[in-house]
Amino acid sequence: MFFHPMDFVILIAFGLSVWAQFKVKGNFRRYADVPASSGLTGEQAARQLLDSQGLHDVPIEPVPGALTDHYDPIHRVVRLSEPVYAGHSISSLSVACHEVGHAIQHQNAYPFLKFRHRLFPLTRLASGVAPFLLIGGFLFQATNLIGLGILFFSVAVLFQVITLPVEFNASSRAKALMVSEGFITNEEERGVNKVLNAAALTYVAAALISLLELLKYVMIFTSANDE
Repeated sequence: MFFHPMDFVILIAFGLSVWAQFKVKGNFRRYADVPASSGLTGEQAARQLLDSQGLHDVPIEPVPGALTDHYDPIHRVVRLSEPVYAGHSISSLSVACHEVGHAIQHQNAYPFLKFRHRLFPLTRLASGVAPFLLIGGFLFQATNLIGLGILFFSVAVLFQVITLPVEFNASSRAKALMVSEGFITNEEERGVNKVLNAAALTYVAAALISLLELLKYVMIFTSANDE
């Protein structure tokens, strides 16, 4: 009852997602062994970049784990994983400056970031409710429940789609500022691109999987209504 031809396409997209995860981890490890010519740590680069943009009041905090780096827009804090915080590598600087890119977006009221922040509470609710509505709809063959589940699931998909320009823009800002501030040389840009592009690919894969799942549910819903 749950099988659909679209499942094959989703499985391919899931394979892309797994490959993207390996890619980002592999590129991070590769360039974690390549020291940046500036000799800066991730924390130092992030601090200098924040200060250069007038964000003196945005603190930087180390957090446990690997690739757990993020910008907290609620508390306005850049949090860097311990290897990035203390590392002197191309990988460390790339990830640190990417997170600062989000802080700069916040300062400049970047439209997609604002929209994503406003959508986040609804997305949390939708992500929790949608699976139960969809499963219930399929089990009891209740198209109204499936339709409602699709509506909630669409919110979660929209959030992932909106995340794409946010992430790409943060990386673009980071790359340009790292060169202009002298954190890396033009020759080191290749490594920065590989690290950040691989990370961006994981968001693309996640959004693609969600979009395909949404399309599958819509096709099932439409087919059920036709019958």
